[in-house]
Amino acid sequence: MLSRPRFLLLPLLFVLLTALSAAAASPTLLVDVARFRPLAAGDNYEVELYLTVPGNGLTYIKRTRDTYQAGATVALYVLTADGKPVHSETITIKPPVISDTTIGLKNPQSFLRRLTLRGGQYTVKAELKDLYRKTAATFKVEEPLALDFSVTAPTLSDIVFLAKAAGKTTEQSNFTRGGYSLTRTPAGNYGRGAEQLYFYFELYNAPASQPLKLHYHLESEEGAAADADASIAQAKSGRPTAVAGEFPLGPLPSGLYTLTVEVRTAAGKVLASRKAQLNRTKEEYAPAGASLPR
Repeated sequence: MLSRPRFLLLPLLFVLLTALSAAAASPTLLVDVARFRPLAAGDNYEVELYLTVPGNGLTYIKRTRDTYQAGATVALYVLTADGKPVHSETITIKPPVISDTTIGLKNPQSFLRRLTLRGGQYTVKAELKDLYRKTAATFKVEEPLALDFSVTAPTLSDIVFLAKAAGKTTEQSNFTRGGYSLTRTPAGNYGRGAEQLYFYFELYNAPASQPLKLHYHLESEEGAAADADASIAQAKSGRPTAVAGEFPLGPLPSGLYTLTVEVRTAAGKVLASRKAQLNRTKEEYAPAGASLPR
């Protein structure tokens, strides 16, 4: 659950609550960035920033006799090449109340921002602070963002990894794209119980009236690989073609994998491709999903 910052704790009360808090590992923050070109975008892009705070890294304080809760603040910035902010905000995150802090699994909290930015070079920065452990260091993430898709050649958006299959919908919200409802999985993490890889991407500048097909290639760092082919709906010239794909994970071992998506002609020529990394972690359960800020 997300809420606005609250400054209601007196210093003495804060000390008492901290003394009752549950020990936590170092707080961490996962940042996923996906770039899209909306219809009639001109030189504009839609950039989706999906931020996730794992609950296991936060400090849980005692709220009542049998309940505990954690909290954190996330400062998010998008800067131009010369360091000027085009977006900045600070969000307070409060995970659900729990009754047992000894359990190994504490729910992650995620939120999504969809921004419209002009083409160019940017930097995404995010900083996480634990609300109830002032001695914990601020966790920082920084990564470059290049908005430079071709305006004429066929190209693909970034690949968004999903926790479950994309569902058709007519709803319009931050959690829908291209007529699909999308439930993201943080940092492309597929834990125990996930036997299928789901993902979403868009094709731009597709040639008109030309049959196309998709090829998926999944490869581990150790070189193990698997391939699959899929059909694609008739690409529409002048507008994005939305694709909801999937790939069986089945017995694949834990490890870091790279998914390569290729759009090919009927003769096999590659028109566009995109790569993305995912993490297969069969030893850990990895819940996913997002909550809207309030």
